[in-house]
Amino acid sequence: MAAGKRRRKDNNRVGRRCISIIMVVFVVVMSVQIVKVYQKDQEYIEKQAELEEQLKDEQERQAELEEYEDYTKSQQYVEDIAKSKLGLAYDNEIIFKEK
Repeated sequence: MAAGKRRRKDNNRVGRRCISIIMVVFVVVMSVQIVKVYQKDQEYIEKQAELEEQLKDEQERQAELEEYEDYTKSQQYVEDIAKSKLGLAYDNEIIFKEK
């Protein structure tokens, strides 16, 4: 029986070593995956900040375009275009021309 006990102890040690090696490999693989996920998360955070900045810029541009649209619908715009492009003026306006 001494040989049987010894064989079981050896098998038990080998089993424990295999399980230990598997656990170490598992921990290493999981650590690598966690680092990759963290890096991806950081990239997404940077991308989100960049996109929010672009959104802010586009909203400002939209506001400027809306102001310009309102200006183009005004009487002032019509007068400015008539004076600058067509050379028109009111009857009582005095225009000075450069020599």
